[in-house]
Amino acid sequence: MRTLYHIPLSPFSRKVRLALAEKRIPFELRIERFWERRPDFLAMNPACTVPVLQEENGFTIADSYAICEYLDEAYPDMPLFGRTLGERAEVRRLVAWFDHKFHTEVTRNLLYEKQLKRLLGRGNPDAAAMRAGYQNMKMHMEYIGDLAENRAWLAGSQISLADFAAAAQLSSLDYIGDMKWELSEPARDWYARMKSRPCFRGLLADRISGLAPPDHYADPDF
Repeated sequence: MRTLYHIPLSPFSRKVRLALAEKRIPFELRIERFWERRPDFLAMNPACTVPVLQEENGFTIADSYAICEYLDEAYPDMPLFGRTLGERAEVRRLVAWFDHKFHTEVTRNLLYEKQLKRLLGRGNPDAAAMRAGYQNMKMHMEYIGDLAENRAWLAGSQISLADFAAAAQLSSLDYIGDMKWELSEPARDWYARMKSRPCFRGLLADRISGLAPPDHYADPDF
């Protein structure tokens, strides 16, 4: 079986999970505690990061963007990067926005400080970083809301990897109760549409020992 090595709250792992599920590509999940630096995993990905996708024939791809691009080329029936050059450029721009800018300014300051730092044994949360994460969230939610108000989906008329990249970041923060949905009603409405898609069912079913999500997390209607 095709295997995705992941950790449940990794937004990059979640992005790949959504892409696989949207394309209806069967796969199994395997939790990889990458901080333990397991030799077999290091052989698959010397960077020792998740996600890593291993195909049934043993072919292995690391890095969430590389995996998603591979999936779109290998399984083109349901394109996630757009169809025209302009659409593909906009999808790539927004994926980079959420994978890098949003993750650095919001997710890393909240999810990493509150959850991953403890797992990695890197000390206590940094209160200043968390304050910055909450402050930065306002601008990003307003931007998502602006995109959602003016387009059918974030990158244009069709759902794309941009929507999955954004939803992956937001769903990770929502699980730990750190999303401020009141900051943008259009962003909240867009996310409710994302949660209602069949590809989201696996994420909404996630449960992590010792860490329960808020009641609305698994509710497609919020």
